[in-house]
Amino acid sequence: MLDADFFRRWMTVAAASVDREAGRLTALDSAIGDADHGSNLQRGFRAVAATLEQEAPDTPGAVLALSGKQLISTVGGASGPLYGTLLRRTGKALGDAAEVDTGQLAEALRAGVEGVMALGGAAPGDKTMLDALVPAVDALGDGFAAARAAAEAGAEATTPLRARKGRASYLGERSIGHQDPGATSSALLIAALEEAAGTAEG
Repeated sequence: MLDADFFRRWMTVAAASVDREAGRLTALDSAIGDADHGSNLQRGFRAVAATLEQEAPDTPGAVLALSGKQLISTVGGASGPLYGTLLRRTGKALGDAAEVDTGQLAEALRAGVEGVMALGGAAPGDKTMLDALVPAVDALGDGFAAARAAAEAGAEATTPLRARKGRASYLGERSIGHQDPGATSSALLIAALEEAAGTAEG
């Protein structure tokens, strides 16, 4: 079972991953975006980690709701609302349970992903974060490692796509040949979930 400590660890590991990969995310974004994806997410997840050090929400849902709120208030551009919506909707779907299982997390994450779809108007195949998140949620029933592999494969598969949503869509054909930064950062978030689970298992 996954408790509030697990979800705090997930967010802390995610913050460290974004910190480490911020330069790569910004490099990807410089090709088809505003060259600020890495720095924006870095600022947001640092704020999340700092807040979770000061506050101790006692349920998984509360951890994610607080984390989403922090991202919305500190991340510029589209990333803050999208990632914030993902975490807040997931947290809301988990409700007030003190512990949840992997199946419940998968269902809640699906609700979060649906929130992202509604907010951004995107779908899988549009060369966005959904290209990593949707396959990850679909694979989560087979375990955290499967979800990570699916997310990473989904992010890599955005390279040949033409962007149909977001800043990159303005480039038309020129968006082809570049891996989507949002899908890449979403894969980092799912990889952090696997890492947090591995830490929990010893």
